[in-house]
Amino acid sequence: MNWLNLASWLPCTEVEGPGKRAALWVQGCDKRCVGCCNPGYLKIIEREIIHANTMIDRLLAAHEEWGLEGVTFLGGEPFLQAQGLAAVAEGVSHAGLSVMVFTGYTMGELNELNLHGTQALLKWTDVIVDGPYQASSPDRTRNWVGSTNQQFHYLTNRYSESIEGSTLPDHAMEWRISDDGRIVVNGWPYAIK
Repeated sequence: MNWLNLASWLPCTEVEGPGKRAALWVQGCDKRCVGCCNPGYLKIIEREIIHANTMIDRLLAAHEEWGLEGVTFLGGEPFLQAQGLAAVAEGVSHAGLSVMVFTGYTMGELNELNLHGTQALLKWTDVIVDGPYQASSPDRTRNWVGSTNQQFHYLTNRYSESIEGSTLPDHAMEWRISDDGRIVVNGWPYAIK
């Protein structure tokens, strides 16, 4: 079944990958990286259960409204929900959007574990950033990654290594005030010193 356990999503952001993108965070991760910037998304608990087709509709509406370049999947751990995300990735790819995925697994682990839906998600992914976050090895030179062990893998020719460069100011962040008055931050929250 193509369902997602959605933790959060933004219809438009400019700090979760190249260009204007929607960002989709899934709930649940088994990696437990020390210093994770999304600790509220680690527990494997039910948040918002949503069908992939409903998420595709939301993303295509966001694309129409904001002129998106792509969609980024984060977590939690996206590959624990690879089957549902593969359906979403395929749907948005057909609309011309790029797909970027951040995972705590390495490509080797993904191939070895062969989690259900992994190959389908990889098929529709343009860029994957892999590897667990290592707080002891912060990366201060590349866009979007947290630690130096994490690697970019270009699975299509849509992007090149040039996106890793320093086009963003020192790990950019976005701040939003929600309708209920909460302050929501996305991007790289450890840029605050």
